[in-house]
Amino acid sequence: MNLTRCNKAAAKRGSQQAFTLMDAIFAVLISGMMFTAMYAGLAFGFKTIKMARENTRATQIMLEHMEICRLYKWQDLTNTTSFLNTNPFTVYYYSVGGTNTSLQYTARVSLASCPITASYAGEMRKLSVRLDWGALGNTNRTRIMSTYVARNGLQNYVW
Repeated sequence: MNLTRCNKAAAKRGSQQAFTLMDAIFAVLISGMMFTAMYAGLAFGFKTIKMARENTRATQIMLEHMEICRLYKWQDLTNTTSFLNTNPFTVYYYSVGGTNTSLQYTARVSLASCPITASYAGEMRKLSVRLDWGALGNTNRTRIMSTYVARNGLQNYVW
């Protein structure tokens, strides 16, 4: 008889236990913070990937124009009316699977005298490609790639 009374009391206590309103509110707050943190992490990851794609495309454009300029003869390279006529020029970024041209790179190729003091400095020029574009919330970004070219450099081997 004693045993059945204990079982009934235990069953009665078990059916009366539940979560309180405070427990439910606390669980909802914790879940909300977790989902917010997950969303922020995903947004940051996508933003980082977008920035990496833009930087990679900028490097490709600059390298492409560096290689084009490497193929010029010295006379054509130092004649500013030949290849610097097209400055500045625009290259568009086409996103993966899309045809939008919302991101455009503005490039400028420049040739300057060599900043060294050696005796052969007159036979060298500094070639720079500058790229500007607006991205990630209208933040203007710039990349510059420079190299030196010489009168008796690679151009004489190609031609």
